[in-house]
Amino acid sequence: MPIVTSFSANPLVDGRQSERAMLVRRGVQRLLVDMGMHVLPEISLSTGRRADLVALTRQGDIWIIEIKSSVEDFRVDRKWPEYRLHSDRFFFATHPEVPAGIFPAECGFILSDGYGAEIMREAPEHRISAAARKALMLRLARAGAARLLAAELAGVQVQALENESD
Repeated sequence: MPIVTSFSANPLVDGRQSERAMLVRRGVQRLLVDMGMHVLPEISLSTGRRADLVALTRQGDIWIIEIKSSVEDFRVDRKWPEYRLHSDRFFFATHPEVPAGIFPAECGFILSDGYGAEIMREAPEHRISAAARKALMLRLARAGAARLLAAELAGVQVQALENESD
């Protein structure tokens, strides 16, 4: 008899993300890891919104990356300005079939092909408050620990991607 579990096979994919969005996410994650960042997808914020990707730099800066898979996906999104309250830098990320010109100039822009990505426009820095930073750091730590435990309970072997300089 199989054991019943409340954990899905992949807790980071809940059916709301399109295949295209997942490809963009993969390329952006590879870029950020290559830049020495640690990245968590699908992080719930204190406002109840969920950020597509949250990256933590070696210096402790917090970046949020909002993935847009189509022009329509961007057009209907009115929540993205709220993400600036939770990040030091905010980026949009998409793929080559979405015109870069639709994204606001006051936000960073990342172009991804699924295998990698490139920052096409740097995001301006807007430092978050110490209290907001602490709250989000705790949220990131708790989410990371919960996901690690879920993977372990599901029998997935997890190898840490840590650098000696951390």
